[in-house]
Amino acid sequence: MPKFKFLISIYLILSILGLLATWYYNFQYFSMSESINFGPYLKALLVNPATTAVTVDIYFTAVVFSVWVLVESKRVGMKYPYIYVLLCFGVGIAFSFPLFLAFREKQRER
Repeated sequence: MPKFKFLISIYLILSILGLLATWYYNFQYFSMSESINFGPYLKALLVNPATTAVTVDIYFTAVVFSVWVLVESKRVGMKYPYIYVLLCFGVGIAFSFPLFLAFREKQRER
């Protein structure tokens, strides 16, 4: 298997694992909660200093990732970079980051 195809496969596997690992807990939360609104969800993310630190860290990382995606997509000629930004905030960075890396490698292969 060529180097790029192997790397793309690894990124895609990590993307799927990131989706499953994070959404397993999201589904648990939503099944226990009376609401699927973002307000109560955000309140749960900020319940104590430890969870607030992790939440701020992840969202800050997501903002930095989004800026990088927009710049890097243009640099390597990728179309529709906003999809990765939307996935980052709508689904999760653990899913969107390796997914972006997989498609970036695919674009660089061309």
